[in-house]
Amino acid sequence: ALAQFVPNVIVTHPVAPQDNLALYRLLGGIFGAQDAAESLCARFGQELAATLAQPQRPQRVLYAIWQDPWMTVSADTYIARMLALVGWTQWTAPSERRYPEFRWSDAVAEAIDEVLLSTEPYRFTDAHADALERQIGKPVRLVDGEMLSWYGSRAIAGLRYLRELAAG
Repeated sequence: ALAQFVPNVIVTHPVAPQDNLALYRLLGGIFGAQDAAESLCARFGQELAATLAQPQRPQRVLYAIWQDPWMTVSADTYIARMLALVGWTQWTAPSERRYPEFRWSDAVAEAIDEVLLSTEPYRFTDAHADALERQIGKPVRLVDGEMLSWYGSRAIAGLRYLRELAAG
């Protein structure tokens, strides 16, 4: 229906941070901004190289995106692949959905080292993090959801943010 009102519709769906390179080049080609696209590619490449060169502290994380019901991300998401760049493995829910619901249990708590509460799409706060940490007995951190899930030009700052997060 959208195509009836606009001359061209461009649909993109990066599933890994490295997909941003093709995205920049695609949009640069469409809009005649190849130089700007290559500049973004170079900046992204520098940030990615710095991220991959950073010493890793592997850990098992549960990245929560929603409460009531509790929801997380599957391993087949941009977010999980961002986390993997620093050696973090996203907890795997029993469901095969991209954004599965889950319930907190001793088994879930035992399977993870840390919980990351995203500031979007649900607006988790420090109060949520404190309460959950007391409930499950594992470290819980509030993280900027935009920095870890938004692709495109924001992915460059997202890689810097991820490095800082991983450094502790």
